[in-house]
Amino acid sequence: MWILIAGLVVFFGIHCVRLVAPQFRARQLANNAGAWKGIYSLVSFVGLALIVWGWWVFRGEAPQVYDPPSWGRHAAMLLVLLAFILVASANMPAGRIKAWVQHPFLTGIFLWSLGHLLANGDLASVLLFGTFLVYCVVDRIAVALRPEPGPVFVSGRSDLIAIVSGVVLYAIFVFWLHGLLFGVSPLS
Repeated sequence: MWILIAGLVVFFGIHCVRLVAPQFRARQLANNAGAWKGIYSLVSFVGLALIVWGWWVFRGEAPQVYDPPSWGRHAAMLLVLLAFILVASANMPAGRIKAWVQHPFLTGIFLWSLGHLLANGDLASVLLFGTFLVYCVVDRIAVALRPEPGPVFVSGRSDLIAIVSGVVLYAIFVFWLHGLLFGVSPLS
């Protein structure tokens, strides 16, 4: 459990710098943007590796915190599909999806977290997905308070590419990768 918690602290610690110390972050970017981005990426990667390792180790012995609803797995399948599409749209020129949602990556991670909380009630999953969900809510509030213009619609082609690539990646993940990486098939 402690490896998972350490990973969450490291990963979200670096991600919260913009929330809790925006001037520090701005100074680092102004002084040497490349170095800051390198450190940010390295710390994020270390945190993510600890999260995956900690979840893998703790999952088998984690106590059940709550019983997920019987419909939770079905809801998770839909929410995670939407999450894949939103995350794909976040990395494209603004289509209608990106212009409407405004922060599709953050919203996608929120839906991914929520879906997994509806399907899993063990402590490892609650720590992992609950932390991501809380971070998404806090960060979305912080983003709403920053005076930044939202994305402006560029092309409907981006939406089509996001939907197709999101569905294809989702299918690969559901039918093959999830079981391979995490030892749990979403279909069983």
